[in-house]
Formats: sequence, structure tokens, C-alpha cells
Amino acid sequence: MSHLRAGCYTAFVPTTRPRYTFTDTGRLEALLNAAQERWPEMTDRKALLLRLAEEGGNALDLKAADIEIEERRRRANAALERISRLVDAEVLLSDQAWS
Repeated sequence: MSHLRAGCYTAFVPTTRPRYTFTDTGRLEALLNAAQERWPEMTDRKALLLRLAEEGGNALDLKAADIEIEERRRRANAALERISRLVDAEVLLSDQAWS
């Protein structure tokens, strides 16, 4: 039986990309079961695994976007604080600033 042979059976597959092997047990099984409940129309476990990966990627993008927005807000607030120390708004709004 070919599946009982020892060694790498993918040696002749032309790719330099990493390969992953997952077994549908433990935590992965629980995640796939939860995904099956969430998306009952998907019956293929491999498709569910890919959907979970996609959803996880989407969640990471949202978190990254939220972090970026928060960082931009923090920089804007810091700039506003610096401006108030560097610029006298009363002078800027008066004729004195333009003479």
C-alpha cells in the first residue's frame, strides 16, 4: 500500500511554497464544528477550514484598521496640543499677525 511507505511523497511536486497538514481533531475539530453551525450550507470540512481562515483574516484587517485609526487620532490630538503651545490663537486671529 502506497500510504504506508515512509518518506516524503511530495518531493516531486514542483513548488517552493510551504505545505500544511491539519488533522480534524481537538481544537480544530471544535472550530470546524462551530463553523458548521455558523454556515450550515457548507458541508465540506476543507471549505469550512478555508472560510475560517478567510474570516480570521478579515478580523485581523479590521483590527489593523482600528489600530491605524486610533494611531491617527492619537497623532492628531498630539499635534493639536503642540499647536496650542506654539501658536497664540489670539495673535493669529488679530490684525497683529498680518502686519
